[in-house]
Amino acid sequence: MEEENQKQPKEAGKFIKMKKFTFIMGIFLVIFLTAGITTIALTFGDEKVESLAPDKHAEFEKLYSTYDKIKDDYYEEVDEEKLVDGAINGMIKSLDDPYSAYMDKKEASSFHESISSSFEGIGAEIQEQDGQIMVVSPIKGSPAEKAGVKPNDIILSVDGKSVEGLSSSEAVLKIRGEKGTKVNLSISRAGESEPIKLTIKRDTIPIETVYAEMLDDGVAKIQVTSFSEHTVQELKTALEEMSKKDMKGLVLDLRGNPGGLLDQAIEMASLFIPNGKVVLQVEDRSGKKDVYKSENDGELKIPVVVLIDDGSASASEIVAAAVSESADIPLIGVKSFGKGTVQTAQDFEDGSNFKYTAAKWLTPEGNWIHKKGIKPDINVKLPDYASLPYISPDKELKASDSSSEVKAAEEMLKEAGHDPGKIDGFFDEATKNAVTAFQREQKIKETGTIKDDTTVKLMQVIREKILKNDTQVKKAVEVLKKEINK
Repeated sequence: MEEENQKQPKEAGKFIKMKKFTFIMGIFLVIFLTAGITTIALTFGDEKVESLAPDKHAEFEKLYSTYDKIKDDYYEEVDEEKLVDGAINGMIKSLDDPYSAYMDKKEASSFHESISSSFEGIGAEIQEQDGQIMVVSPIKGSPAEKAGVKPNDIILSVDGKSVEGLSSSEAVLKIRGEKGTKVNLSISRAGESEPIKLTIKRDTIPIETVYAEMLDDGVAKIQVTSFSEHTVQELKTALEEMSKKDMKGLVLDLRGNPGGLLDQAIEMASLFIPNGKVVLQVEDRSGKKDVYKSENDGELKIPVVVLIDDGSASASEIVAAAVSESADIPLIGVKSFGKGTVQTAQDFEDGSNFKYTAAKWLTPEGNWIHKKGIKPDINVKLPDYASLPYISPDKELKASDSSSEVKAAEEMLKEAGHDPGKIDGFFDEATKNAVTAFQREQKIKETGTIKDDTTVKLMQVIREKILKNDTQVKKAVEVLKKEINK
């Protein structure tokens, strides 16, 4: 027994030594195999790795490869941030959608300003369309409106530099600037054979969006110029003020309104639509529709008409279509712009962002007005002189000149009550006499030429005449009076 007891420890010791040796050899084997696998992976490249962890965005390989090649081998040092911005911009431009755009930090800041606060510039809503920068509408009372910028004008250049091919946000940065500075625009307008040259002095553009006034016989006119963060509250305040003045009927003026925030449009439309009726439908690419209904506890109990024109776009078209189809409110004016899509914006951590078209919106009855516009119930145009082109005060028009500007000046003189003779674009003796008579009437130095104060005063007289003879407002008042007197 003793021998057995002694053998057992010896055998146990031998067993333990063998286990240590096997363990150590196992470790070496694992290290060897790991090194071998790593060597194979590094030798044979990414294909081996991808087979273990497939890339969910393998389609970006070309993009990464191009970026690396330019960064490493381009003949000059490149701005890496600019490369990335360009790649994103190119991706969004490939959508061929004028309402989708990438904005760098400066452009994104400008975009947020235009929605939530005042900004400095000329005050015109623009968009990119087919590689060109088109004016949707100038803002009421802005330098752009005063200078005669009109919906559908095409901006060809800014300060002598072409804007063709730029995104709308890129063009905005070129047009905007500090208050008091000037910007030179070259504009193409339908019906004009030559580009129109404009010099516009920038100013502070307040985001005040609602303007109210009492007209005759208890008819109030409230103009909404865009849809920003506080527009609905501004409208409610205006309605309260007009009610205190014994408002019996309302003209809601959406002319020249380029749109803005969707939630404001829905809330505004709801003020005029009975509770539970459809305001808007939003349809995504799968065909799924979200239906928005009025949550108004009590719509206005007075007759309402809505004014629209070719500068009424997007959110203003949402309101116009909603009140027309869900509240039987008549629309007066001319066909609207025709923007039936909804955009959303995504911000990046560095302050840049991009906006893209996420859905299309439909009227309560399911109509899509994109690129078609909304036809008014009563079609009424403004007088022809309301569409006369702008004349730059810096340009002198004098005897023997022949141009489209001279023709516009002749038409203005005629509307101002001074006969320029034949309206043919030629500055003859009759034109000079009409100019002198106008200057005498306005107590301006009698030069017989059109420049500076004479030009400004001539356009001011026409503007005042347009306001006094607003055929669309007059028709709206006529319709309302019939309803009020029923």
